Amino acid sequence: MAEHKRKASAASPAGAGHGQRKQPAQGTAVALAKRPKTDVGPPGESTAVVPAGPKRTSGLQAPIMHLTGHAGEVTSCQFSDSGEHVASGSADMRVFLWNTYGECANYGVLQGHKGGVLEVQWMAGGERLITASVDKTVAVWDAATGERLKRGRRHTAAVNSCCPLSKGAGDDSTFTSASDDGTILLWDARERHPVAAIEHGLPLTSVVSATNSMIYAGSLDNAVTCWDIRTLAATHTLRGHSDTVMGLAISPSTSRYLASTSLDNTVRLWDLRPYCRLANRCERVLSGVPHGFDMSLIRPAFDAAEELVASGSADRTLTIWNVRSGEIKYKLPGHKGCVTQAGFHPKEPIVLSGSADKTLFLGEL
Repeated sequence: MAEHKRKASAASPAGAGHGQRKQPAQGTAVALAKRPKTDVGPPGESTAVVPAGPKRTSGLQAPIMHLTGHAGEVTSCQFSDSGEHVASGSADMRVFLWNTYGECANYGVLQGHKGGVLEVQWMAGGERLITASVDKTVAVWDAATGERLKRGRRHTAAVNSCCPLSKGAGDDSTFTSASDDGTILLWDARERHPVAAIEHGLPLTSVVSATNSMIYAGSLDNAVTCWDIRTLAATHTLRGHSDTVMGLAISPSTSRYLASTSLDNTVRLWDLRPYCRLANRCERVLSGVPHGFDMSLIRPAFDAAEELVASGSADRTLTIWNVRSGEIKYKLPGHKGCVTQAGFHPKEPIVLSGSADKTLFLGEL
């Protein structure tokens, strides 16, 4: 089937201020499978529609959209809360903003980091983003204008991960960052300096927020530690992996499950409920997702209904399991490099993946 390239529309020119505003868009999207065409006859006449292929399940322009334009490996990608937009961070030091629907136009580029972007996260409401970078900084961006609103420079080594702390209204400003320097910093976008620091002692690879007061962090100690940010104390530790934890995800609706990826080539599902009956809280060990020699940060994801969990791997596929049974439901090929990030649309059966091959896929399930 012929591929039809669709050029992205240009965004507004660069502006003044901290960081750089949205640059002219540089990415493109290719529809790998066209939506069936339906010819409409003259008024008053009916036209038979001949089915072409499987029934569509989403509002994507095509069942699979291939997004290209990054000059370095895609390290992180996330849907906005509305599902209307996608943000992708890359080793090329830039963040691309894409439309989910239509031609998946790359409508903006955020520039300002002096090292690769290791994680990008939307803050509540979808009006701002936070980014973590190799340049030892974490930044807050205005998603509408592209202006960098804050640059946090208190870490002394690469910042591997960041996440918003509050899941409330769109004006929430608190977030956290985790670094190779062994510290977790708690930030308020309205304050110049971090509001608190947690010393873990070993390099940290990932951090996620379970509630407004509890966070989980993965580290080189092969474990996931839960911290109470009110007391800055560790409350418990999840042990079971036999190698470094490389990525974490919290189930979005109930925060019941935590998924962790590891260099031991497994994904573990942990039960976070207060009165869990499992001794070590590990409910299931999922296999089939090998890490490669490059030891990439591979970040998993849950769907909105908490029925599916997905993870990329060095075998260039995206694997999706049933949370309850542990059965592999999909093994999705297409990428030409390690799949570093998985993501689910918050409202439709659409899965997102980013890869070391510098591209992203949007595909309907």
